Amino acid sequence: MRFGFDIDDTLINVREQAFHIYNKKLNKQVPIEELYKIERLEIHEPFGMNDDEGGQMWRSTEEEIYFSDVQPFPGALEFLQRLVEKGHKIFYITARSKRHGDRTKQWLRDKGFPVEDDHFFWGMKDEEKINFIKKLKLDYYFDDSPYVLKTLLEESVQVFIKDQTYNRAINLPRFESWHDFYLGEDGKLYLSEKQTKS
Repeated sequence: MRFGFDIDDTLINVREQAFHIYNKKLNKQVPIEELYKIERLEIHEPFGMNDDEGGQMWRSTEEEIYFSDVQPFPGALEFLQRLVEKGHKIFYITARSKRHGDRTKQWLRDKGFPVEDDHFFWGMKDEEKINFIKKLKLDYYFDDSPYVLKTLLEESVQVFIKDQTYNRAINLPRFESWHDFYLGEDGKLYLSEKQTKS
């Protein structure tokens, strides 16, 4: 089987890392609970910033956010490693900019993620990911972005949503934890009963 993965906020907890960095940079103590009340992808509002200020804040801290001690979601690393052990193909499809591509690939390897050079794609806009997904003929694809997920509603690939407060309007199978998946004896991927609500 061929599995495709978004990286940020699907495999690794980038927004939470960014939230901590914003608190530090702005010398604030906004509780982490506020992050999980935001119903949009951007995280600047609890810090009193407008969209322009928030965009500037993200750009000025992007390197630190991406390449500091940001952590994989629990079970994500083990899940991908298990897929490779079972002979499945892993592809990464990220909207991270071209200047971050090689460094992101190495960062994933350093964390223990299985990465092959020709199975890593970056530098596209969210709405362009569908072209890579079609070209790769993926069986399964995992993402958090509502912009990406909306483009996949009519596609044959089985899509799973990493549950986030900003993507709950999308009606596709969603999961909260990477521990919720299991491989059946038929080699197919299944989501545990409690997580099959979409």
